[in-house]
Amino acid sequence: MWSFQTDPEVQAQLDWMLDFVKREVEPLDYRFPGHGAPYDVANAESRAAIRPLQDEVRKRGLWACHLGPHLGGPGFGQVHLALMNEILGRAYWAPTVFGTAAPDTGNAEILAMFGTEEQKAAYLKPLMEGDIVSCFSMTEPQAGADPKEFVCKAWQEGNEWVIEGEKWFSSNARFAAFLIVMAVTNPENPPHGRMSMFIVPTDTPGVEILRNVKTLGDSHHADDGTHAYIRYNKVRVPLDAMLGQQGEGFKVAQARLGGGRVHHAMRTVGKCQRALDMMVERANSRRTQGKLLAEHQFVQGMIADSYIELEQYRLLVLKTAWTIDEVEAGRVPPIAPRTLIAMCKVQMAKVYHDIVQRAIHLHGSLGVTLELPLADWWAGAASLALADGPTEVHKVQVAKSLLKRAPEAPGLFPSEHIPTRMGWG
Repeated sequence: MWSFQTDPEVQAQLDWMLDFVKREVEPLDYRFPGHGAPYDVANAESRAAIRPLQDEVRKRGLWACHLGPHLGGPGFGQVHLALMNEILGRAYWAPTVFGTAAPDTGNAEILAMFGTEEQKAAYLKPLMEGDIVSCFSMTEPQAGADPKEFVCKAWQEGNEWVIEGEKWFSSNARFAAFLIVMAVTNPENPPHGRMSMFIVPTDTPGVEILRNVKTLGDSHHADDGTHAYIRYNKVRVPLDAMLGQQGEGFKVAQARLGGGRVHHAMRTVGKCQRALDMMVERANSRRTQGKLLAEHQFVQGMIADSYIELEQYRLLVLKTAWTIDEVEAGRVPPIAPRTLIAMCKVQMAKVYHDIVQRAIHLHGSLGVTLELPLADWWAGAASLALADGPTEVHKVQVAKSLLKRAPEAPGLFPSEHIPTRMGWG
């Protein structure tokens, strides 16, 4: 049954979350700024500030809501999670306060799915408690996100695996207690069966962070970026450090990336809504040419375009979430959400960029300053187009999915050819 209503109990949760995030969490973005700040578990001041907030979230049963009860989460469905993530997307610190920060969410999921009991005890439990953070170390400087071009390799020597190679853009490695590393172990296999995943404690000898790369929005201090360029210099880990089976690295990666993409999309809806809120407030407050901005038709057009685009995107995200829930319930085949997830990924950066850019424009010179958050948000649009795979890759996936289902024309002319349909010969 199709429905656009939210259960009263769920709506009460969402109302509490929105008030809590606005009142308690959004100020953390300014008190502890910086893209890496939520991941710095060694910062005693920020940890002291967020622990009471995390305790309140736990008390409400909203901690780590992306996981099932057996893993410490409430086990909400994806539609419920989408509505929640719209709120969490409003503040950079919100996912940390609610136990849903990436890449820890995806890493927790693959540890839960593929990890041994020993691996779960050593890494998943403290990750779920929020005591440590983790890093997913996959992309490479010469290959980007294309696993067919990866050259970082691992081989077995006695009772150890030896990892050698370089990884690029390994987010939050400088703060992480452990890294999940994809390396080529079976070069003779077909491309998607060549790699394996390894859990590597960050303090393992041979893990060399060459530099922490800064991106748009990072401060100007030296080496305070959050995306590490890492060299694995013959790093040795025990045989039981492998996550999943040998040659299954691509399978493990895909298990986390699909969920990560749709969760990014959910949070992007919330960030866009906040930018739209700022836009309409500005339009109702600022005067120019003898009248309010809200009375100028160009401004009305910008607001309308933003609202329509956001609502369209929100419905796409919710349909994707609903489809994933249907898969979990066994009502649709597992392949069904893939194209929808790709569609969410394609539209995410464009919708985000356009709405935030309009919000900046309506705020004039103030919009491009760091006295508002908009310029920093806008700087993240370029990253969204690349995160979890370039937009173009997902466009190809969408097109192939559609083309695969499309029939060929039954004859010389297209099926909509009027003379043929009318029997004119």
